[in-house]
Amino acid sequence: MRASVPLLPLDVLLATAAYSLVLLLRFNGDVPSEYWHSFRRFLPIAIVVHIAANWLAGLYGQVWRYASIAEARRVLAAGFGSGFVLFAVSFATTRPMPRSVIVLGALVVTYFLGGLRFQSRLFAFNRAMVRSDSGLRVAIVGAGKAAASIVREMLDHPNEGLLPVVVVDDDRRKHGLSLLGVPVVSGTDGLADAVKRFDAQQVVLAVTAADRALVERVATAAENAGVPLKVLPGVREVVRGEPTVKDVRDLRIEDLLGRKQVHTDLEAVRALLCGKTVLITGAGSIGSEIARQVSQFEPARLVLFDHDETHLHDAAAGLDAPTVQVLADIRDRNVVIEIFRRYMPDVVFHAAAHKHVPLLEDHPCEAVITNIVGTRNVVDAAIAVGVERFVFISTDKAVRPSSVMGASKLMGEQIVLASAPAGARFCSVRFGNVLGSRGSVIPTFARQIAAGGPVTVTHPDMTRFFMSVHEAVQLVLQASVFVEGGEVFMLEMGEAVNIRDLAERMIRLSGHAVGTEIAIRINGPRRGEKLVEELCSPSEQAEPTAHPSILRLFPVPLPAGILDDGILRLTEFAKCRRDTDVSQLLFDLVTAGPPLDNAALVDLAAMERSELWSPSNS
Repeated sequence: MRASVPLLPLDVLLATAAYSLVLLLRFNGDVPSEYWHSFRRFLPIAIVVHIAANWLAGLYGQVWRYASIAEARRVLAAGFGSGFVLFAVSFATTRPMPRSVIVLGALVVTYFLGGLRFQSRLFAFNRAMVRSDSGLRVAIVGAGKAAASIVREMLDHPNEGLLPVVVVDDDRRKHGLSLLGVPVVSGTDGLADAVKRFDAQQVVLAVTAADRALVERVATAAENAGVPLKVLPGVREVVRGEPTVKDVRDLRIEDLLGRKQVHTDLEAVRALLCGKTVLITGAGSIGSEIARQVSQFEPARLVLFDHDETHLHDAAAGLDAPTVQVLADIRDRNVVIEIFRRYMPDVVFHAAAHKHVPLLEDHPCEAVITNIVGTRNVVDAAIAVGVERFVFISTDKAVRPSSVMGASKLMGEQIVLASAPAGARFCSVRFGNVLGSRGSVIPTFARQIAAGGPVTVTHPDMTRFFMSVHEAVQLVLQASVFVEGGEVFMLEMGEAVNIRDLAERMIRLSGHAVGTEIAIRINGPRRGEKLVEELCSPSEQAEPTAHPSILRLFPVPLPAGILDDGILRLTEFAKCRRDTDVSQLLFDLVTAGPPLDNAALVDLAAMERSELWSPSNS
């Protein structure tokens, strides 16, 4: 109330002045005496009504220096409410004021009271306009809500040193208009010309839902104009409800490769996961993102299963669903079966795996024990407890594999395909490189650039598919809805990216010149690497699903005897650390090599079926 005391006499004064002015104008300055008598009776009533309406609308006790649209609505509500009451009362009086004076007077009072309260904002805007020639000149891409928030903040805080001078937007209806006084001149195809015309020194992409095509187009235009590009992050990265200048960050290579809008049938996914116990193996980049997204669909319980305590702890932090952390290794068969029997999961996402291609070339036994034996353990445990739905996370490197990692993941697909009981909804989901995951080329390039180079590229013609982890997991969850059993789902990865072009773009984004400041060195392909990755093999039948980014594949299964005997022999070789034999046998299996000699496998088969063997007790 103390803060609002100065407003009360001012409101009384303004209301008196407003009605007096309207009455004088109504009679051209010559007001008949009888109307002056009516006015003296009307004015106190009008003042009381206006003050009461202001009080009810919350026009007292506000900090008007930061008033916005919400406060403006309060002013209008108080003014129009007062006018309505006074107009209604005029019908009950014997000698009323002219109703035109009541209506127009209420409008003028509203205008005066609004001007009084918003004068600090108005003068602050004028002061910002006076100082508009100083600061870093910024071109804004986008004329939507996010862009308006950024422009308003720049204008309201000129001391931040940022001055919006021009806006571009691909919506032609906005061309020629102004966004908070900043002209909207063209679409993004005219960005370079707009930068030159308005002498902009920086570009800000203020579109939180920008897809990779828009980011690429704007980045290219900014490069051609010779100015740096900043971006607003995606909606998921903005913590506050409305983006601010502090959210603006440097362009990352992930923005050019991974900002793709994926549409998911949320209700179908919710129906699948709501109220269910969901078990996720692996708490790395993919497993933790699966946990984050699954937690939004109200599962009864999330069970996170990993042998790395740090990843397990980080993945569980901040999840909305009840979460159980299981610190154990999928390679230990007895433990896996005991965990499944304890928690009885309804849905399983199996993401745990070794996936560094060059490293696994030197350690094929580890690839077999984790990616093949571990997968067999998880699949058998799922079957034992009657899991409703099982999703195995695979990779494009499993297609006609040239690496130990790819071959081991293809064997994982074959295990899921061969082991699923009749009518069970077991499947694999195959996709390419995930941005930011362990083993991705992006962090490697970033470290090399930070160290001053050189950036090492294996071959100038090498290409890879890339997908953001959020996008990949969205599609994994959508694919899990389509499972009928015995299929592999392939995620549409867009266009393959040339790795040398990727390295050059990352160097330029870091502010360095390619070749002169940061060199690129061609090392030659490493063992197991392909120049071009594939998403399906010619022998796999493919058909579309209800989602345009997901294809259903029907792979050719290995004969059951070859698969079982092959896994038994791989297991025996891996236990004895026979790396060369493991690699040879693994590729014999995945390339439909000669049948295996089963004579020496009888004892090992009995041991495997007894569920007693695991690396921990071998």
